[in-house]
Amino acid sequence: MIATRVLTTEDWKIWRELRLGALTEAAYAFGSQLADWQGDGDREERWRDRLAIPGSVNVVATVDGQPVGMASGVPAGEDGVVELISMYVAPGGRGRGIGDLLVGAVEQWAREGGARTLRLSVAEGNDNAIALYRRAGFAATGEIGDLMPDGVRREQVMAKSLAGDGDPARS
Repeated sequence: MIATRVLTTEDWKIWRELRLGALTEAAYAFGSQLADWQGDGDREERWRDRLAIPGSVNVVATVDGQPVGMASGVPAGEDGVVELISMYVAPGGRGRGIGDLLVGAVEQWAREGGARTLRLSVAEGNDNAIALYRRAGFAATGEIGDLMPDGVRREQVMAKSLAGDGDPARS
């Protein structure tokens, strides 16, 4: 059975396991690096703080009770705009609609919170993720995102209007 649930700070070990797995298995997809979250960076307090970002939501997807995916929604610092971040589906969860489920959960949270726009940044060349986001109604904004850790690729900014009345790239 596939399910989602919102995590609390008490669930930091679940988040930690998925995040370290993501940064190991799909390092090409993230602006953070595994080394940033290991050693001195691998502290319970830091993991709890990550799950306690004010105004955020952290969702995990499970298959038969086993965590296989994660995503977060966080305020973007702009009125009516929130961001989808830390999106990841482990290899064992791929091809089952987990990505769609996670994006949908963050979108529902955003709508319930009154957001007008849901934005995200995706690594250039991450074609599977880009296809997922397009399928969910996101469009490229034309904005250049952050430089990736490889020093070559950049993130592509995508957005989706939640108001239902306009081009998400202009929201």
